[in-house]
Amino acid sequence: MGNHPLKDPMQDKNALHNSNSIENNNSSHNTLEQLWQDSCWYSGNADYIEQLYETFLRDPNSVSLEWQDVFNRLPQNPEQVAPDVSHHSVREHFLYLARNADRVQPIPVASVSTEHERQQVKVLSLVNAYRVRGHQKAALDPLGIMTRTPVPDLTLGHHGLSSGDLDTIFHVGSLFIGQEEASLRIIIDSLEATYCSTLGAEYMHIVDTAEKRWIQRRLESVRSHPNFASETKLHLLERLIAAEGLEKSLASRYPGYKRFGLEGGDSLIPLMDEVIQRVGSYKAKEIVVGMAHRGRLNVLVNILGKKPVELFGEFEGKIRSVGSGDVKYHQGFSSNIMTPTGEVHIALASNPSHLEIVSPVVHGSVRARQDRRNDEAGDIVVPLILHGDAAFAGQGVVMETMQMSQTRGYKTGGTVHVIVNNQVGFTTHEQVDARSTEYCTDVAKMVQAPIFHVNGDDPEAVYFVAQLAVDYRMAFKKDVVIDLICYRRHGHNETDEPSGTQPLMYAAIKDRPSVRQLYSEKLIQENVLDAQRLDTMIQEYRQALDSGEHVVKSLVREPNPELFVDWTPYLGHGWIPYANTQFDLIRLQELAAKINEIPQGFVLQKQVAKIIDDRRKMAVGAAPINWGFAEIMAYATLLSEGHPIRMSGQDVRRGTFSHRYAAVFNQKDGSCYMPLKEVMKEHARFDLYDSLLSEEAVLGFEYGYVTTRPEGLVIWEAQFGDFANGAQVVIDQFISSGETKWSRVCGLVLYLPHGYEGQGPEHSSARLERFLQLCAEINMQVCVPSTPAQMFHMIRRQAIRPSRKPLIVMTPKSLLRHRLCVSTLEDLSNGHFHLMIDDTTVNDANAVNHVIISSGKVFYDLLEKKQNESQDAVALVRLEQIYPFPEQELENILNKYPNTKSVIWCQEEPLNQGAWYYIQHHLRHVIDRSVNVPLNFAGRAASASPAVGYPSM
Repeated sequence: MGNHPLKDPMQDKNALHNSNSIENNNSSHNTLEQLWQDSCWYSGNADYIEQLYETFLRDPNSVSLEWQDVFNRLPQNPEQVAPDVSHHSVREHFLYLARNADRVQPIPVASVSTEHERQQVKVLSLVNAYRVRGHQKAALDPLGIMTRTPVPDLTLGHHGLSSGDLDTIFHVGSLFIGQEEASLRIIIDSLEATYCSTLGAEYMHIVDTAEKRWIQRRLESVRSHPNFASETKLHLLERLIAAEGLEKSLASRYPGYKRFGLEGGDSLIPLMDEVIQRVGSYKAKEIVVGMAHRGRLNVLVNILGKKPVELFGEFEGKIRSVGSGDVKYHQGFSSNIMTPTGEVHIALASNPSHLEIVSPVVHGSVRARQDRRNDEAGDIVVPLILHGDAAFAGQGVVMETMQMSQTRGYKTGGTVHVIVNNQVGFTTHEQVDARSTEYCTDVAKMVQAPIFHVNGDDPEAVYFVAQLAVDYRMAFKKDVVIDLICYRRHGHNETDEPSGTQPLMYAAIKDRPSVRQLYSEKLIQENVLDAQRLDTMIQEYRQALDSGEHVVKSLVREPNPELFVDWTPYLGHGWIPYANTQFDLIRLQELAAKINEIPQGFVLQKQVAKIIDDRRKMAVGAAPINWGFAEIMAYATLLSEGHPIRMSGQDVRRGTFSHRYAAVFNQKDGSCYMPLKEVMKEHARFDLYDSLLSEEAVLGFEYGYVTTRPEGLVIWEAQFGDFANGAQVVIDQFISSGETKWSRVCGLVLYLPHGYEGQGPEHSSARLERFLQLCAEINMQVCVPSTPAQMFHMIRRQAIRPSRKPLIVMTPKSLLRHRLCVSTLEDLSNGHFHLMIDDTTVNDANAVNHVIISSGKVFYDLLEKKQNESQDAVALVRLEQIYPFPEQELENILNKYPNTKSVIWCQEEPLNQGAWYYIQHHLRHVIDRSVNVPLNFAGRAASASPAVGYPSM
């Protein structure tokens, strides 16, 4: 498939209608496809196709490769316990019973098996051993230096068999070799060819029988690699020439430059090419790719169609990106590739050097695209992620991401994972240092993903595995892993000398021909091509590369705009501090009444029922509005205006502190009801998911989601703000710097519960200082809202403004139910988000001689102190948005107090934490040009820990 013509699937042309048209060798590719789609499934061909399928079930090799491909990709039933059984075999069995009715006797329970029957059992045990452990004998390492321990389970003696049994005929059991009985010699030859060649399969850890039988049929029926058509072999060679040609060109043009080349892993290019074409053949529309730096430049040029001249310009420093930019092997890219059923949009995600962190980002991007397309099954958008061997085994985010794969809020219908396994992690790694498992892929067994180890120097095996992996993913909607075992011809980068730490490996690599050379020689021996044509193919690629234009033949030059998201409304905006977040009061009350309606017969838990009753009172103005009501109403108003909302975290449906209850549960049957879904405008959606107990992968997922779906409000809430520590890589490398590095606009919201209530070091601080340290160039917003109304307007502002900037919110804990932390319906309806809030209790501004500025919960401690001691000379000012710092708003407030003698910054956090070190220059700047008085600090002394562990302290 792909760039080579579609083969005629009709072998017995006399059996089909319109066969004369099919036989016309001059028919175009499109004509053949049209005939394939319209003619062969014509009702008159039904008997023939059924007979062909019967034949396929008995022996897949007895039909052509094209028909095998058709039947292998028939829709699978995941609940099916066993594969299809040929009607022929069933009929034959019943005919046998009818003819031998008088001879068929029930077998006595206590009968003793014959010697042959006992040997039969041993043969079936041997078959199972090959399925379980054959991969450990397979020739997987191109270099031949992989340590392989002899596998006793695969010897005849281990099963009580001997060479004397080799010519004995046995029943093959469930073995798919196209015959019911065969000699032990034939059985072993088939097993060796299937499980111990250049492909090693691990799948017997899978629990589902249907999946195992599907894999067995696909593997065992071929008995060795399929006999691919010459066109396919030449296409594989062309892809290998491209892979090698680019690396040679870059090496000669830019010697000594880092490029993290693909040499030694060249088969990745034909593998990715076939994965894309195969996914496209299922009528998918998008593939999102994630990969680290190894081979990235090659993928960009030879798979995605980046112009070589642009890559050359990046090496020469002629092309500069907006913002700080990033190195060329971290940059994202997108293009459209033509496949058998139409265009497929390929998006390569930008990524930092933090290996594997891009994996959850890709999954989030895929889920956003699937949600936009209502692709619940994962048929239209498919994730493809490339990994390094040591990183796949060593990075915990791999496990976290795989654990997501079948969960409600994060599943994407399965991922095709490709390990570019060069058998050395950095430069000094050996296997004993890189992992504790036999293979780097063993972590994938926890989600029962099949794993296909393949020798990278066998391109045809790689091609076969690419098809097999995609077919499995599309059939069962689960993860699948291809372990492409290869090597790295140079060191970790092209300036490294790896033989200093890997002398034996690089001695083997030094004299190893490239995979292109090996495969060329193979095809010449097979008379598929000659040396002259080989030279021509190499020269043609070199000329295309030198021209600087696209070298991908299947690239769509004028892509379909429907496959893209329009980001235009969200680009080119400067900083927008304010937005019209008002909402009609009558409509607000109507929405409040609607979301507080509970279906008849739905039994609420007692405390939840009280929360709902209290909200009903708030909706009519009979009670002051608390935090939970204001937050829920913000979502309700946005949904009613058509803004989609997605929110996730470890306890978001009720809220960690039981204030939200955006979902309620029936005490009778455990069913869940989300009232906010009752107020959604058409085309809006409200997704609310309690996440798995992960921060890093979940936050990476939400970043990927929001950077793909800009029109929505996407929120991640930490159970406690401190727990965001576990996702620091995502915060540092994506959220705070993704826009300046990669021009990736992001409107993600982080809720980080923050406040000192005597709960110890890990339940107090959201590490405000770390976020402020990352703030620059208006890259994100850091807010500490102090009232329910502020929360309401802050949320609405984030969704309504056309600009998209990350919003970091220090949300409260004790303030959720604080008697002074309340608002009114009018505050929600008529107000807006205040960057700073002045002291409304001051009667005489000229009498104020101390201005105390604070943020968050400590304001209420100060307020109660002021009220209790009648401190009229003190003004308490709240800083609600710490970054971007509102200097003008602060100056306006300070100018109201001309007689103040000092300005004090007060915070709960220790001196070396919180906002103090990161905002004092802003404070001094404003003070110097307004009241010109000293600036002082009030708070805890510097501390190594964010909070104490004993309430008495």
